[in-house]
Amino acid sequence: QVRLVASGGGSVQAGGSLRLSCAASEYFVSTYCMGWFREAPGKQREAVAAIDSDGSTTYADSVKDRFTISKDNAKNTLYLQMTSLKPEDSAMYYCGRRYWYGDTCVMNTPDFGYFGQGTQVTVSS
Repeated sequence: QVRLVASGGGSVQAGGSLRLSCAASEYFVSTYCMGWFREAPGKQREAVAAIDSDGSTTYADSVKDRFTISKDNAKNTLYLQMTSLKPEDSAMYYCGRRYWYGDTCVMNTPDFGYFGQGTQVTVSS
């Protein structure tokens, strides 16, 4: 059974940093396209960053140069390092796995699932 458990959220002031972690229940972090997503109240869930099996990454324009997605295959864990946080980054953050194996890792939210409970990030001005 695919389970993803996100953690590491919290409340920070603008300009601060947080590191999110996502622990996977099985050994698929190394082989599947994985991503981080966020959902703010009243808004649709949006893709933030994705990482392919070979370690190549993509980012939403809104977080480029501030967020870094990475993974530890041995620990079956996904990370999101967030720096220079802004109030508009406030949201529930989820990690997800693409439903199918293979193909180029494209950051398209409907292709991902298994989001779990998420972790809340709140950035105050």
